[in-house]
Amino acid sequence: MFTARHLIRVAISLAIFILFLLYIHGTLPLSLVDQLERFAYDARVRLSMPATVDKRIVIVDIDNKTLKEQGQWPLPRDKFAQMMDQLFNKYHVKLAAFDVTFSEPDRSFDLTLLDNLGSGPLKNDRNFMEQAGKIRPGIERDKIFAASLEHRPTVLGSVFYGENEEYGQPVGVLPLPVIPNAQSQYPHIVFPKAVSYTMNLQVLAQSAASQGYFSNPTDDDGSVRRASLLTQYGGNVYGSLDLALLQVLQNNAPVTLGFDPGGEDMGHFEDVVVGKAVIPVDDEMNALVPYRGLGRSFPYVSATDVIKGTAPVDVLNGTIVYIGSTAPGLQDLRTTPVGKNYAGVEVHANLLSGVLDGRVMNDHPQYRNGAETILLFLVAVLITWVAIRRSVITGTLLTLATALAILFGNLALWNYGQVVFPLAPPLIFLLALFVLHTLYGFFVESRGKRHLSRMFSQYIPPELVEEMDSRKETASMESESRELTVMFADVRDFTSISEAMQPKDLSHLMNEYLTPMTHVIHTHRGTIDKYMGDAIMAFWGAPLHYPDHAKHAVVTALEMTKTLAELNKGFKAKGWPELRIGVGLTTGVMSVGDMGSQFRRAYTVMGDAVNLSSRLEGLTKEYKVQIIASEMTRDAVPDYLYLELDRVRVKGKEKPVGIYEPLGHKDEVDKNVKSLLTRHKQALGLYRNQDWDGAEREFFALQQGNPGRALYAMYLDRITYFKNHPPGAGWDGVFVFKTK
Repeated sequence: MFTARHLIRVAISLAIFILFLLYIHGTLPLSLVDQLERFAYDARVRLSMPATVDKRIVIVDIDNKTLKEQGQWPLPRDKFAQMMDQLFNKYHVKLAAFDVTFSEPDRSFDLTLLDNLGSGPLKNDRNFMEQAGKIRPGIERDKIFAASLEHRPTVLGSVFYGENEEYGQPVGVLPLPVIPNAQSQYPHIVFPKAVSYTMNLQVLAQSAASQGYFSNPTDDDGSVRRASLLTQYGGNVYGSLDLALLQVLQNNAPVTLGFDPGGEDMGHFEDVVVGKAVIPVDDEMNALVPYRGLGRSFPYVSATDVIKGTAPVDVLNGTIVYIGSTAPGLQDLRTTPVGKNYAGVEVHANLLSGVLDGRVMNDHPQYRNGAETILLFLVAVLITWVAIRRSVITGTLLTLATALAILFGNLALWNYGQVVFPLAPPLIFLLALFVLHTLYGFFVESRGKRHLSRMFSQYIPPELVEEMDSRKETASMESESRELTVMFADVRDFTSISEAMQPKDLSHLMNEYLTPMTHVIHTHRGTIDKYMGDAIMAFWGAPLHYPDHAKHAVVTALEMTKTLAELNKGFKAKGWPELRIGVGLTTGVMSVGDMGSQFRRAYTVMGDAVNLSSRLEGLTKEYKVQIIASEMTRDAVPDYLYLELDRVRVKGKEKPVGIYEPLGHKDEVDKNVKSLLTRHKQALGLYRNQDWDGAEREFFALQQGNPGRALYAMYLDRITYFKNHPPGAGWDGVFVFKTK
């Protein structure tokens, strides 16, 4: 049962859980959590990157050396033509892709001059026009470049613009879409849309094998962690530079979408598939870039060395080539998780390398939000339980262990499952819960603990109150279910005694009886539940839990009978009547805690076991014994000897229970008692097997040897009855009491 403080702790956890739940599902932005998650992602990238050089891919760099030797940017197109001829004829590369867009005609001064003269003063000069016709093919550099691209596996770069970017009118010629009429093929998929584009000159676009756009979307911190693969324009979907390159490498392989088991109808896509290449993507068709290292993870060759034919053949032979620039003035440097001023062309090379190796991480599994929600819920339950049930030190250690489990589990998913599972949110959630619960416990519950000790002092002895202070993690008045042992002790014939005494004398009698009995209970770690006139109700095992509570209760009951015998000597000397008591004991699971109304409360126990103990106390009159313990108590204290009295079904309970009289510790009772127990057990066996004659002989013999035990006369009366009224074959030997 929850108390108000428990509910406050649950409310704390629930509030933080709802806050993070809204964040997980995109309803509530938490910029700090996003920033820390980006930091955690970058750290995992750096920890897991191979840090090796991939020689399959070479970057032909339009560097400062190239600009110095070949001319300022943009280079004349015939230089690119020379580069293509060298790459394919001399170096035999597998494919060449440009991280460059050729959207404007070549800026050729000689061609402009020739055109101006031919349309101006020399337009009627036949000799000039004839020579100009011979010269033109050699200086039409766009056509020269186009010729070098034709019938070769080359891919040109282009640009698409989104709604939030600056753009003008479309420029250049669109390539063939990778998914034409996308909505008819994938009606449930929402592709990112472009509003304009800058493509290559028609003469170049028609000569190259393919075109692909380059787009590296940046996160809020300006870092490039992803690369766009698909975008929609005019109802068709077009592929990125890297996607076009993969298509050309696989003989123009088709592009499709890969779906999770939910299927296309649900719109749960997870991958972009190009031939044999499967690339995990997010909702925006972006793939995480699997960086290989801090930079220069691929061989770099200066473009001027390629043009001149002085580049090393063994570096370029049979490779895939990206042509781009690292020259600072050309503004193709990026901020990435592995470093600043990172060449944009190398970002493309990293993505292609990761696709070829199958290293592209999956950060868009459809179960991620659900899995993250379950993880946070489990963390909330654990931390709340720890905060309620355990000490601060234990809570700190468990919180640290939970954090380590989250960390190593996350790294295992990263390294072995190639799944990017959020790391910062669950760790921040765990820390927030721990801090808030610790602060609540420090500032609020510390006062409650001191108050708790003061409250318990009226129920239990000071020694236990001190022990409670040293074991604060287990001392609580809050209601809970727990296995306890409960006792009812009642004075026999108290009504007759009270009628025969003056009220003042009766009060003195009860005080002198209850005080030593309470002392016995307290001495053996018992908690007084209440006094009910002449009756005492007590229990063991709460508020402090200890496993041998049943033994303490049995020892208490036996000592109470001895103490009463001494008290009766003093009562007799005062002319007071001697007292006889009946004690009922049982062990079981019951509710214990601070219960009651807003007007009056008490630390008490409730449950079937409590009711049974009260019934057993009442049965002591029937069996003429001072103590009756249930079979549950007997089983919990096996080092004591018990006389089995009967198996009974008391009023209000359907299940029968064995009842026993505790006699003492096994090592303290004499041989005669042990002999009595052996013969008593034999007699009960005969009785329950309906061997009435044999049982009658045994019980008669026991009665003769133990004239003070009325129990045997009771069994002899039952046997006489059963001889005349046999119970039948289904009889279970249980005696039913229909009164309390």
